[in-house]
Amino acid sequence: MYDIGIVGCGVIGNRLAAAIDAHDRFALAAACDLDADRAAALAADHGTDDTVTTTDHETLVDLDGLDAVYVGVPPLAHEEVVASALAADRHVICEKPIAADAETGRAMTELAAETDRVTAVNLPFRYTPGFVRLRELVADGAIGDPRRVELRFRFPQWPREWQDVSWLESREQGGPLREVGTHFLFGVQELFDSVDAVSADVGYTGPETYEDDVVGTFRAGGVRGTLDLLCDHEGDEANAITVVGEDGSLTLTAWHRLVRDRGRESESALVDERGDTTATLLDEFAAAIDGESGDLVSFDEATRVQEVLDAIHASDGDRVELAGR
Repeated sequence: MYDIGIVGCGVIGNRLAAAIDAHDRFALAAACDLDADRAAALAADHGTDDTVTTTDHETLVDLDGLDAVYVGVPPLAHEEVVASALAADRHVICEKPIAADAETGRAMTELAAETDRVTAVNLPFRYTPGFVRLRELVADGAIGDPRRVELRFRFPQWPREWQDVSWLESREQGGPLREVGTHFLFGVQELFDSVDAVSADVGYTGPETYEDDVVGTFRAGGVRGTLDLLCDHEGDEANAITVVGEDGSLTLTAWHRLVRDRGRESESALVDERGDTTATLLDEFAAAIDGESGDLVSFDEATRVQEVLDAIHASDGDRVELAGR
């Protein structure tokens, strides 16, 4: 049994705490949040009488017997908490995006490389049944040679109603591209290895606030891609990644549902199960701590995604080349 502490007791922190509570390899040893009541509530819901609560992450990472730390604070604070956890010789799961910018992500990747601790970023498409099947079908040539990959996002309200945190409105560390686009650009990276170039026209809600209108193109492994994002409009929330091939198309929508030839008479649902990606992440994390080859998203992989996000924000309509690595 591995003792794990959670830093950041918001919606995602509680989701991870519930998964820890149900997992046979982990126990919730500590909860930390700047809001003491939120830390206490998470511990009461998912911990035991021995679960420690604190408002100071340094206190949490230094607890005797702690094995691992989950970092679920806003992106600007990721580096500080991850560095403290690694310095205390703890294994680390960091929430996505890895950081607010790629420069910080690269510094965190270097920190991880200097330790023998297990590190991972929570990017659940690695384990989502529908996305895993999409990746397999594309690789097996089920739709012929890929000709286009399309990313489409619609957010009638940003932040979404259940996201009651102001930092998601900031351009510095929030916005829908970091919060949601990270997942789908990681998906493109999983499908085609890398994104090589981007060009995007990005509109913002204000000088310091989030992007609400993005139209762009990119190239990934020789395949052309499109990016279409719109916020603050009438209609339903939607997100999708579609790969169009010579012999058909595959679309992952609603985070989990895989459909072939969406919108055509031949449309068919191939996968309609969500899976328990958080439990799978914990399975793989425990395996890696055990010394086995856990299938985890590395800090380096997550930083490559952040490099694409930085390029989109910097593009201003011009083509930005990304260094292959």
